[in-house]
Amino acid sequence: MEWAEVINNPVLQNLPFKIELNKFGKLLMSPASNSHGRYQGRIAGALSQHQPEGEVITECSIQTSDGVKVADVAWASAAFIAEFGYATPYPKAPELCVEIVSPSNSKQEISEKVELYLAKGAQEVWVVYENNRLEMFTHVGAIEQSQFAPDIRLRVFR
Repeated sequence: MEWAEVINNPVLQNLPFKIELNKFGKLLMSPASNSHGRYQGRIAGALSQHQPEGEVITECSIQTSDGVKVADVAWASAAFIAEFGYATPYPKAPELCVEIVSPSNSKQEISEKVELYLAKGAQEVWVVYENNRLEMFTHVGAIEQSQFAPDIRLRVFR
């Protein structure tokens, strides 16, 4: 299955699940909770305030070497938007990709997504846990402070 088939299929519209594709075109679905949506909204709001010259995109689809993955929140610079517009899925990851960990996500799955987003051009990947823990990664590994939102811990997790 191709991503265009997924987003244009009326049966797959308005599901209470996050949908992704693996490299074989098979659908992967993860249920989303209201808590998950709360974090998504708070992160999107904080990024919009901190980086107003770019675009915040929720449910951002990115073509990776392991199929289409969907970042819960992404931030794309004006230059990224000028180059790629709102292509679906993006052939390259926006500068910042955020994954909010659901109970159904395994540690390996999240680690792989971090690597996939970085391999596709993300400069930072954040992993947010519903117990108010935030991990941030770049190509060199874990980092303590984001270049995109240095005070994100204070702004989002109160």
